[in-house]
Amino acid sequence: MKLIDEINKRRTFGIISHPDAGKTTLTEKLLLFGGAIQEAGAVKSNKIKKGATSDFMEIERQRGISVATSVLAFEYRDIKINILDTPGHKDFAEDTFRTLTAVDSVIVVIDVAKGVEEQTEKLVEVCRMRNIPMIVFINKMDREGKDAFDLLDEIEQKLHLRVTPLSFPIGMGYDFKGIYNIWEKNVNLFTGDPRKDIEETIEISDLSNPELDDLIGNKAADTLREEAELAQSVYPPFNQKEYTEGHLQPVFFGSALNNFGVRELLDCFVDIAPAPRPKESDTRIVNPEEKEFTGFVFKIHANMDPKHRDRLAFIKIVSGKFERNVPYLHVRHNKKLRFSSPNAFFAEKKEIVDVSYPGDIVGLHDTGNFKIGDTLTQGEELNYKGVPSFSPEHFRYINNADPMKSKQLEKGIDQLMDEGVAQLFRLELNNRKIIGTVGALQYEVIQYRLEHEYGAKCTYENLNVHKACWIEPEDEKSEEFADFKRVKAKFLAKDKRGQLVFLADSQFSLQMTEQKYKHIKFHYTSEF
Repeated sequence: MKLIDEINKRRTFGIISHPDAGKTTLTEKLLLFGGAIQEAGAVKSNKIKKGATSDFMEIERQRGISVATSVLAFEYRDIKINILDTPGHKDFAEDTFRTLTAVDSVIVVIDVAKGVEEQTEKLVEVCRMRNIPMIVFINKMDREGKDAFDLLDEIEQKLHLRVTPLSFPIGMGYDFKGIYNIWEKNVNLFTGDPRKDIEETIEISDLSNPELDDLIGNKAADTLREEAELAQSVYPPFNQKEYTEGHLQPVFFGSALNNFGVRELLDCFVDIAPAPRPKESDTRIVNPEEKEFTGFVFKIHANMDPKHRDRLAFIKIVSGKFERNVPYLHVRHNKKLRFSSPNAFFAEKKEIVDVSYPGDIVGLHDTGNFKIGDTLTQGEELNYKGVPSFSPEHFRYINNADPMKSKQLEKGIDQLMDEGVAQLFRLELNNRKIIGTVGALQYEVIQYRLEHEYGAKCTYENLNVHKACWIEPEDEKSEEFADFKRVKAKFLAKDKRGQLVFLADSQFSLQMTEQKYKHIKFHYTSEF
């Protein structure tokens, strides 16, 4: 098969939402349709030991939330689909932001009762900035919630999206009868039986057909006719080009837990979602169909199997094909590496692959060569942009609680920071280690993983830091920069890459410093 055919066969997308909107459940149901798993594990409570397939870190099983991005792949209608299931919890937002650099489109999950929530707004904003095509899935239609039109308005206003419903609910909650599929012109009746893989679908190309009244009753049929007519007159018709450019967002309704409305979403997704797209590098735009292989690391996961001390670097393939045992250039280190056992992911199972194509995600065993954002190529020196580290919002000193295990602690911190779980700063003054995170829950995850994966114990000490800024002086030899380093000595630290960071103790002190030192730039992300 030609490279271009392989590229057109692939769809790589992320699922984003606020916690508890049903993202992991939707992922499971998509895997069921692809035959990747035989039964779904409901992620309801910590009492159910069988967690969702995509939550495979112990702490996720205990808490019932996803804290790391999982990579899952399956085939459906001859299309190879790669899903990146992201954490919804805001304390793990950085992992999600980075994952969005590796997707070609996104499904946004919204809870019918809660509507648009804060975390969804932030994630959708990142997608909008990058013009990533989005499909919206309104979940939990079998529960009481907001009116369909109110929800569509809310999505337009809060998320600044231009929506077009491609399915429409018939009732809601106790009165939920099913869905009218505008895309395929049929009615899908809701039986409320999650064991059924595919619900009963009845072709109805014309809503004035009296058969509709027999199926769902006169009252529900009349309401559907009115609402569908209103929806089609108020919202723009679906346009493939506008969707692909990120200017129009189709909306589907359903209930992931009951496996309802998921097939409609998946069928439409396969028809309209883009194949792997070109990506910008620091030298040029790289197209997927180019012969030469290029790819970048968007995630590193240590200890996926606690029995083996392994680290996997997740690579998104951008162009060409990636082959096993072929040497590729690690651009940052300027050295060639070959990989004897690249992994592809199939729910919880990993398998070794010989060839992978653009859009695919490959896991490479890593002994410490990779950092997030690294680029691999066939020889060309280029770096992919847009995998930043964000300025943390929480800061604590980390102390060793067991002096006999200082080596393990050092190694554990080192690997977890490479993974992008948090950021490590060392104070210039006394070399004390500070851990900065986007959310406070990260500290628990770090403590838990250090103990269970590395056998090291740590304690934390609070530290009053408002913001970390990466420093870029116009002239490193200037008197101004020397004065800045002298005056602010106790607030200066180095990050893991040796870049200078200013730890401001308050908003006021940061503003004053910025005003005083006009020739020094203060950056809120590390990628500048």
